[in-house]
Amino acid sequence: MAPTVSIIMPCYNAVAHLPDSVRSVLAQTFADWELIAVDDGSSDATLAWLQAQTDARMRVIHQHNQGVSAARNAGLAQATGTYVAFLDADDTWHPDFLSRMHEALDARPEAVLAYCGWQNLGQTGGRGEPFVPPDYETPDKTEKLFAGCRWPIHAVLARRDTVQAARGFEPGLKNAEDFALWLEVAIPSPIVRVPAVLAYYHFHNGVQASNDRARAAIAHWRVQRRYLQRHPERFAHLSADRIRRLTDGELLLRGYESYWKRDIGTARQIFRVVMKERYGSPADWKHMLPALLPESLHRWLIRALAGDIAGVEK
Repeated sequence: MAPTVSIIMPCYNAVAHLPDSVRSVLAQTFADWELIAVDDGSSDATLAWLQAQTDARMRVIHQHNQGVSAARNAGLAQATGTYVAFLDADDTWHPDFLSRMHEALDARPEAVLAYCGWQNLGQTGGRGEPFVPPDYETPDKTEKLFAGCRWPIHAVLARRDTVQAARGFEPGLKNAEDFALWLEVAIPSPIVRVPAVLAYYHFHNGVQASNDRARAAIAHWRVQRRYLQRHPERFAHLSADRIRRLTDGELLLRGYESYWKRDIGTARQIFRVVMKERYGSPADWKHMLPALLPESLHRWLIRALAGDIAGVEK
């Protein structure tokens, strides 16, 4: 008999964190699930650890390294549950994650996706406060969801047939692959919020998608542009200026975030893309144009303008 929920866990050189993630699945108060762990060509002991597990609800798939999107798609192809959830091998869930999310979707047959709150663990400077997102099922849902990815991938429970109809994750995307999927799934159909912190994102020193800020920001922008090309009818109510603010303007804001943090390398990459799109006010271009200079000269100019030649981070 098919389980109610299929959990898909892509794994790549994850043995240091994998036990905690799997324990959080085993601890779920909702027990009608299958866990499909996809080893994506790991070179450490990930595959051996997975194969040593004895819970009958776990299945292991091994493939040559193809990236996280292909790994998730491989798991999705084997999934049999009515609902599907995605948990990376270095993140965890609250024990009530599946029960609360399933309850929300079961009560709303028309909804295709439930999302919840989350907490970032392992960050410094007060950036790890728990967060519960607002209700996005509002008249401006399309605009809100299009502006940015509103939840991490493991803070979602979705109907499997809807995710498969959207063709899952695009293997060519190295960042924003979940954003691209949720645009296809969540904008045209009802979604439901579970107002509780049930998912945990663990920051560590390993390779994580969030580490390359410029690549992530530009990938997000490209996903937006492609979605606009595919579904122009969904934005007919928005002005051209508003659409540019949601795309080029959002990318510019991400460039400024890096700039003011003195992450000049990231800001330079983003500013160059924005300038190619001929976006921004004269004041914006005053900040962006030096990105065309050699980086060492750009940094010197920032220090000179700040009146503190020795004070800028490298």
